[in-house]
Amino acid sequence: MYPQERMRRLRTTPRVRSMLREGSLRPEQLVQPLFVDENIADRREVATLPGQYALPLGKVGEECVRLERLGVGAVLLFGIPRRKDPLGSEAWNHEGVVQRAVREAKAACGIPVMTDLCLCEYTDHGHCGKLRDDQVDNDATLELYGRIAVSQAAAGADMVAPSGMMDGQVAAIRSALDREGFQGTGIMAYSAKFASCFYGPFRDMVGSCPSHGDRRSHQMDPANARQAARELRMDAEEGADMLMVKPAMPYLDVICRARQDHDLPICAYQVSGEYAMLRCAAALGALEMKAAMMESLCCIQRAGADLIITYFAAEAAEALGGERPV
Repeated sequence: MYPQERMRRLRTTPRVRSMLREGSLRPEQLVQPLFVDENIADRREVATLPGQYALPLGKVGEECVRLERLGVGAVLLFGIPRRKDPLGSEAWNHEGVVQRAVREAKAACGIPVMTDLCLCEYTDHGHCGKLRDDQVDNDATLELYGRIAVSQAAAGADMVAPSGMMDGQVAAIRSALDREGFQGTGIMAYSAKFASCFYGPFRDMVGSCPSHGDRRSHQMDPANARQAARELRMDAEEGADMLMVKPAMPYLDVICRARQDHDLPICAYQVSGEYAMLRCAAALGALEMKAAMMESLCCIQRAGADLIITYFAAEAAEALGGERPV
């Protein structure tokens, strides 16, 4: 007896499969992280993040134009300053590296500009906030985050992305932005950011490894999904415009739950270690690079992500459609 329901009927030809595809990834759903380094005159690559480069000021605009032509949805800017201090004061300098990069991007094209909002790249100790007795002082750090948000918004950022995982950071930033007249600047909250081993290549690029200790007092334990749900809910209640889960592929269950629980847009960050892992496997001949890239992004979207921050953004956008007029 043959089954009456034959699922292979829905997979007979490429056109049938395409017609019935439940999700369809678009270039506009991809966000490209950009590193901007105040200390360099030419592009700089690190061995652990192959194919990704820190850019000098003066090259940000042309890179944003290229990404816009490929259809990439937005860029997320990270700054590497010339000077660091215990408070990370370059982070809210109106002439700081990210602020200048935002203005350069905005002058060059219309691609939406997001800005990472944290202190780890700017402090001489590599931690995400102001220290007291070698521990991050949560509430004192919130005031500094407000300063950074206002400075980035004044430079023209469309959305700030607080990544420090301080309690109350979204409410503090929203209050600071509104108080200074930046009601139109959005907040993409790093809501469920896990203390992950997959951040290594990023830290090599920006030089943000802590000089002592680690970040487990504020980033989440990888075992805790229910706690992630609480973090997401609290950021939504504090006024976040978008919620993020980071990393992406090891936390597809958290992305799925976020999609089920919230009507806000859900963003997932396919982090540097995820990218490097696929690149290294492809270099060894263990998998085909383009297929692995597209399957990983498809699965992140299937789990519930509306937006994906990925180092594959430009490459995937090209695969999905290539250059287009702007």
